[in-house]
Amino acid sequence: MSDLAELFDEYNILAAFGLTLLLTICSAVGSLLIGTIVAILRVSPVAALRFFGTAYVTLVRNTPLTLIVVFCAFGFLNFMGLQLLPSSASLIAQNAAWCVVALSIYHASFVAEAIRSGINTVPIGQAEAARAIGLNFSQTLGQVVLPQAFRGAIAPLGNTLIALTKNTTVVAAVGVTEAGLMMRNMIEFNPDYMFLIFGIVALGFVILTLPVGVTFTNFSRKLTVQR
Repeated sequence: MSDLAELFDEYNILAAFGLTLLLTICSAVGSLLIGTIVAILRVSPVAALRFFGTAYVTLVRNTPLTLIVVFCAFGFLNFMGLQLLPSSASLIAQNAAWCVVALSIYHASFVAEAIRSGINTVPIGQAEAARAIGLNFSQTLGQVVLPQAFRGAIAPLGNTLIALTKNTTVVAAVGVTEAGLMMRNMIEFNPDYMFLIFGIVALGFVILTLPVGVTFTNFSRKLTVQR
């Protein structure tokens, strides 16, 4: 117990996991917004929009997340000088903001596929009936198809959120002091406590992800559209 107390006294473990949680929440909102737009493009009646949506998913999903994070942090921020936060913000904060963008862009491809799978569960007859009563494509999608699609995509969206939470450790590559970078620093300066450090970080991620899995599973059961 003294070793555990020493680590918590020397390192701000709760702050690191707090940043991990903040990155997760902001990136989840961003990826949901982008992913929904991409999913709509993928089912659009316009061929050019479908091509763009498919190209986005194929390209981004098959690009390493580390590459996207490094490109955003070093390319846009350090090389091009593009800042998402006021100039008074620290470099770490600016990096964190671009990391949110990178995480959102990457996971949006998985969100798009999850929503598209939900759209495919909606019987085509409902869309045809909506068009028959005079609704256009946008109205049919927004009022009939998407509400059911989100209900059908709850489980895969939950899995994507869990993956996003764990993938926040990638931003340690650009010096953002979240749980992954904290663990690396702790092991570097306290190698004798390696297994204890692994246990602390593993438990922290279990605490973050387990409620998400349970919650989304319950929602999936309660909100499933009965056919």
